[in-house]
Amino acid sequence: MALIDMYTNEVEQTWCPGCGHYSVLRALKIALARLEIQNHNAAIVSGIGCSGRIGGYTKAYGFHGIHGRSLPLAQGIKLANRKLTVIAAGGDGDGFAIGTGHAMHAIKRNIDITYLLMNNQVYGLTKGHTSPLSDLNFVTKSTPLGQVEDPLRPSLLALSAGGGFIAQGFSGKQEELIELIMKGILHKGFSLINIFSPCVTFNPGKSYAWLRENLVSLDESRKVSDRGEAFKACLETDGFFTGLLYENDAPDYQSRIPVVSETPLADLDIKNTRFLDGLIEEFM
Repeated sequence: MALIDMYTNEVEQTWCPGCGHYSVLRALKIALARLEIQNHNAAIVSGIGCSGRIGGYTKAYGFHGIHGRSLPLAQGIKLANRKLTVIAAGGDGDGFAIGTGHAMHAIKRNIDITYLLMNNQVYGLTKGHTSPLSDLNFVTKSTPLGQVEDPLRPSLLALSAGGGFIAQGFSGKQEELIELIMKGILHKGFSLINIFSPCVTFNPGKSYAWLRENLVSLDESRKVSDRGEAFKACLETDGFFTGLLYENDAPDYQSRIPVVSETPLADLDIKNTRFLDGLIEEFM
């Protein structure tokens, strides 16, 4: 059996025909397979929105959380079991509306997880509403006269928060996306991969054809450890690029704190409550 088959379950995928999320799901499974990560060593955490279904379509440990909370859950899972490969996934609102505060602190904290931002620049699950990443003048049910706010640029925010691995991919460039996800998983620290994943139903203006024509491929020979150059690349392309933007080798969160215990939870003596009792007494 091919390792990728280990990540394939029998749950029917119900994204709209043509949705870019199908390619994100495929790229994730191939990346995990190429890295030879067994499915019992992977955990996929998602929130609410069309992107939230990705964990249910993948045969691995999974947690479908509430809106905007995939990153706190993913961080907790990683700290509880550092041996797991932890992938968090979220959409526009999940990551950069209700979840913005969590996203920025997760990036700053640098816990060793990979975050796939499945970016279609619209709220698709609620049948087409403007998101924080939607373009100026974008017309939707929630902005019938056009969006009057400028969009956020996730990679610029991640750079500002001190992100250690920042990349952008595109559902229509499958091989590049697979490579970026692999690099993100291998990076020791927090990895943000902002993925342009077209919503052909509610955001046809950002179609596969439009993105192929307008996305800029970053120069692979550039110095990716130069934050100044990364900011410059973001600004020059207005955020519409693919490739590895920035990477550093700063120590991750886990290496900065001691391991409390490597003992599996099932083997702990839960009858010994002296430590917990001591904590409670301190706050009495």
